[in-house]
Amino acid sequence: MRPRLAVGVGGLAVLLGALDAYVLVSILIDIVNDFDVPINRLERATPLITGYLLGYIAGMPLLGRLSDRFGRRAVIVVCLAGFAAGSAVTATADTLNVLIAGRALQGLAGGALLPVTMALVADVFAGPRRAAALGWVGAAQELGAVLGPLFGAAVAAWIGWRGIFWLNIPLAVLAAIAVWTMVPKRVSGQAAPRVDVVGGLLLAISLGLFVAGLYNPDPSVSVLPSWGPATLGGGAVALLLFVLWEAFARTRLMETREVAMRPFLSSLVASLCAGAALLVTLVDVQLVAQTLLGKDSFGGTLLLTRFLVALPIGALLGGLLIRLLGERLLTFFGLLLAGFAYYLIANWPVDILDAQYGFGLPRLDTDLVLAGLGLGLVIAPLSAVVLRVVPASQHGIASAAVVVARMMGMLLGVAGLSAWGLHRFAEFTKDLVPPLPFNVTPDEYAKQFAVYRTALEAALRAEYREIFLVTAAICVVGALFGLLLGSRRSRPLPS
Repeated sequence: MRPRLAVGVGGLAVLLGALDAYVLVSILIDIVNDFDVPINRLERATPLITGYLLGYIAGMPLLGRLSDRFGRRAVIVVCLAGFAAGSAVTATADTLNVLIAGRALQGLAGGALLPVTMALVADVFAGPRRAAALGWVGAAQELGAVLGPLFGAAVAAWIGWRGIFWLNIPLAVLAAIAVWTMVPKRVSGQAAPRVDVVGGLLLAISLGLFVAGLYNPDPSVSVLPSWGPATLGGGAVALLLFVLWEAFARTRLMETREVAMRPFLSSLVASLCAGAALLVTLVDVQLVAQTLLGKDSFGGTLLLTRFLVALPIGALLGGLLIRLLGERLLTFFGLLLAGFAYYLIANWPVDILDAQYGFGLPRLDTDLVLAGLGLGLVIAPLSAVVLRVVPASQHGIASAAVVVARMMGMLLGVAGLSAWGLHRFAEFTKDLVPPLPFNVTPDEYAKQFAVYRTALEAALRAEYREIFLVTAAICVVGALFGLLLGSRRSRPLPS
């Protein structure tokens, strides 16, 4: 019972961090209004998102490795303390820069909760029980995407947006007490490895620069933000320095001699593909809803809820089905199912809101649920493979690698497909000329505008179709890498 309680409270800590990752969706306008940010200068608020993402991704590898050294309990409690401190800074911020700093601290602390809890699962469970627990942790993470915006809107309506961050503090304290009570200090017999701080910092700098360079607040203007190329160049330099350091350092961030590299790297590629598909869905389904289906932002969010609810359900099912299918087949099937769903989405008809499959199944709902289930199914097996093929002394850094791969896939996927979509939309509309209401009767202008609008919508449909077809292909690539994960065994596979 004690291991289950330990993983349970770890999962609740993950849920707390995940809620805060998505809470800005519903309160961003309230925040920018309070800080007098003009509605036409919303890019000033972009660092509220990039700052959180930067801390979330950049700190994972080093904090994951520190949990290998000092134990999961200590690092989770420290992260919860940092999360509470960041929440206090955010709640009391009187300038936008202080608010951004608070969000960055929240991201840094909250991001480490997921990989460290995954490593905790590997410490206390083995085999199918480990996979089922990983499914629970993955479901807690994905549940944050569903509940975060609702939680933010409800609390903001009750006590204002600052109340969300004040409420984080007692929740973090309660979670820390539960973790300290239920989570073992260290697994008996597990050695405490040395930590490559220099390598961890170099990798953090590189990942942080990549996040800042890839996140574009206005992809309709350009693929990358104005600072993107220079920032990405700096990230590449930092990554090169990290690789050189790891080649000659005595203590490395991750020792690969005892790691089965083929399944390890294959799981990272599959995670990257799943992450790319995930964020493309979050962005482009919302765009389809608003540009083609006549929905406002709230209506688009409700439409997307079909996908978001299916994700944690798929994560739980993935943890339970590993015993039956194994990691390799489950990953292959999950990503293939997601790829099939994106193929269906790419071919949505004009009347998608009324379209149905047999037995009265609404097509839009069914396709989004299939996509969410497929991506959710692979969360537990991909994590289980990584934790199986690395030594126990490196479970923290290995778990962080899986999550970082997924997050980088999200950023790379939306940047790359935004570039492709913008390019193709420009090609589709290069001969379209909007009508002008001069020297024509109102009826004639209305007819011309209707023709123009129909052509514009056709161009948008063609753009979205190609984006979702590419997303389907990305899922198929991930599924093929899933076949390289190896058979399910308790010991690490040979390199």
